[in-house]
Amino acid sequence: MPDFTVVVLSGSFAAGVAITLDVLGAAASLAPGLKLPRPTWRVMSVQGGLVPLTGGLHVDTDCMPAKPRADASTWIIPGLAMNTPAAVANRLAASDARQATDAVRRHVAHGGHVAASCSGVFLLQAAGLVQQRRVTTCWWLAPELHRLEPGSTVDADRMVCADGPVHTAGAAMAHSDLMLHLLRIRFGSALAEAVSRTLLIDARQAQAPFVVPAMKANGNELVSRLTRRIESALPTPPSVTELASEFAMSERTLARHVRAATGHGTLALVQGVRLNRARTLIETTRLSIEQVAAEVGYEDATALRRLMRKTAGATPSQFRPALDRSA
Repeated sequence: MPDFTVVVLSGSFAAGVAITLDVLGAAASLAPGLKLPRPTWRVMSVQGGLVPLTGGLHVDTDCMPAKPRADASTWIIPGLAMNTPAAVANRLAASDARQATDAVRRHVAHGGHVAASCSGVFLLQAAGLVQQRRVTTCWWLAPELHRLEPGSTVDADRMVCADGPVHTAGAAMAHSDLMLHLLRIRFGSALAEAVSRTLLIDARQAQAPFVVPAMKANGNELVSRLTRRIESALPTPPSVTELASEFAMSERTLARHVRAATGHGTLALVQGVRLNRARTLIETTRLSIEQVAAEVGYEDATALRRLMRKTAGATPSQFRPALDRSA
């Protein structure tokens, strides 16, 4: 029985499928030198044969049995090339996706583990596997996942979340972090770190540094206007009370609109805009961290360091270009 089963749907991200196979291939090559067993895997799809991926690429797959037997492999679902809630819902309503969903549900019911990244997490949701769990997905679809599963903790800041038999990752390139995580828990840290070094994968703990606050709006005009208003006011951002008054609504109504669009409250939006500006200044200027903190409205650099460490898993200085850090 293989250690991993890669479940591929038509339209899966070619990069996600390739990352899965490259990480496993590297692990199999490196394992003997570490005196560890070689990871084994199989690639399956509902229909079998060549499955089309994004970018005109294809992957050869074995046909998934109508009623797969229980097995001890971890099933991996790479992300789908679907960027809106409507597109995800439509894709998962297709016959092959429904069959894959049923198979994944049965796999977990028999004690198996599953892992998915990006929009692939919604297949786990359709299978009823994320209820009351801590999960993540690509940050722009996180509000929709929260809407579908209000009892779950959708932690969009995290790159990878593990809760029981369910392992989830953020945006498509977070699939590399997910694969290292799966290697680590199944074969140990030594193999995961060797693969990371060989493939030059810089394992990250959070996707927060990659989130552009303006893009969190997902087309929501109100949140776009709020973002522009906050950015224009720095280093003295308006309070939540001031924003509600300016946009002629109560604080509660404002918070409801912001949460519906971003998955977070109004204060978190303000904080996100400030931290994004700080990160941009750190990466593109030679201002000191103290000067950057002042530019975005923090009284001292301590608060900025604390917030960046909490949301991004890194200190402000770690966002400096390598040349500047070594200077």
